Amino acid sequence: MKVTLITGASGGIGEAFARRLAEKKHNLVLVARTENKLHEICDELMLKHGITAHYVAVDLNDFEADQKLFEETERNGMEVDWLINNAGFGSMGDFADLSLDKELDMIGLNVMALVALTHRYLQGMRARKSGTIINVSSTASFQPIPYMATYAATKAFVTSFTEAIAEENKSFGITATA
Repeated sequence: MKVTLITGASGGIGEAFARRLAEKKHNLVLVARTENKLHEICDELMLKHGITAHYVAVDLNDFEADQKLFEETERNGMEVDWLINNAGFGSMGDFADLSLDKELDMIGLNVMALVALTHRYLQGMRARKSGTIINVSSTASFQPIPYMATYAATKAFVTSFTEAIAEENKSFGITATA
């Protein structure tokens, strides 16, 4: 079954993507840490739009979370046709005063999880010669931003990475958008 996988789907932009794509009859796999919220959204969208909606409650910063998510979708016969890497967070303040652990977690989620999921699901898209990847970035990606240094840098990576893989995958019928 073809599905659209959306990370960070329990609220904000991710939830908005889920609601809009459910209206367009996309079957969904919603990913976030908040199981209760994901369960509620899936139930609502299935009833309202007659789609299939599955959820996976996982922290994408956990060790091998991307691999476990990939294995679950494969085990359940889900063909990820659209991948929306939306999960992420930012921080604000003088970099020297911010928590190093939190800054490293931001890099892990905003960059490493996005790259890992893109790599894993891109293989199937290439084999099928179709697919859509949307990596949620920010206008912060276009300039260094004091007091948001790590966030802006991670989003600069997302924009650059997405532009590069978009070009690499044109001949496979895959679109990548930041």
